[in-house]
Amino acid sequence: MAQSGHATTEVQEIETAQTEEAVTLGHNSTDAKTEVSHEATLAAEPIAHFGAFPITNSLLNTWIVVAILFVFAIVLRSKLKIIPKGLQNLFEIVVDGALNLCDSVTNDRKKTLKVFPIVFSFFIFILIANWMGLVPGIGSIGFIETEGAHSIFVPYFRGGTADLNTTLALALIAVIGSNIFGIIAVGGWKYFNKFVNLKILARIPFTIKKDPSVIIVNPIKFFVGIIEIIGEVAKIASLSFRLFGNVFAGEVLLSSLAVILAFGLPIPFMFLEVIVGVIQALIFGMLTLVYFSIAMTEEEH
Repeated sequence: MAQSGHATTEVQEIETAQTEEAVTLGHNSTDAKTEVSHEATLAAEPIAHFGAFPITNSLLNTWIVVAILFVFAIVLRSKLKIIPKGLQNLFEIVVDGALNLCDSVTNDRKKTLKVFPIVFSFFIFILIANWMGLVPGIGSIGFIETEGAHSIFVPYFRGGTADLNTTLALALIAVIGSNIFGIIAVGGWKYFNKFVNLKILARIPFTIKKDPSVIIVNPIKFFVGIIEIIGEVAKIASLSFRLFGNVFAGEVLLSSLAVILAFGLPIPFMFLEVIVGVIQALIFGMLTLVYFSIAMTEEEH
């Protein structure tokens, strides 16, 4: 019994010493359970608030892109010359090539000049926003936010086009803008009849004797116009989700590779994402150009 009591005393002394050592090192049971995690979330994380308005990391990154384009445009505009040199010469080649590419879609330089500023602005903005997500520090510089026993790493910056809110806003501008251009180019009544074709229903009583097939054909054409309304909504979903999905998937891929091996392994995939950024910006711009071109064409054509 004496030996048992002595052994118990030694065990208690050892446990006490271990507890004191843990406290000395700054560890306790609560700290042991605290983990810092960084998860790739679909929604952008808020980093500040302006009243009730949340400022997210993707919104901040988008503001930076807009500021870069604004400053660059002002500097380039102030240095324009009649005889181009250097950077101006390069951009004139790019713009001239883009105009020729747009002409291949619209087949009309007048139409091209009307929509080119919008389409090219989309391309440049999306391209820079895509590439901004690859800049070192984007997604890796941030702060730790504690929620209960878990600590979450929140980056200060996130690629603007890796946020569905940004791509959805771009898609809405593209689709609504194309419809506005269509109304201006074709006329309100004609454009309305592209979707709700009342004229083709009104023709049935006058043409049924000459062509009885209008009883079947004209109602089909009417319902095809109704389907076009659904198509306009589908355009928004197609533009926004395609751009968001490709850019977000690329950022998740690079983050996953960086966890496996931070040095060397992500580099080839970063070059791949540079190319993907160009392709996605070009696809968005070309589809927007197609939507504008179709909207400005009368139904008979």
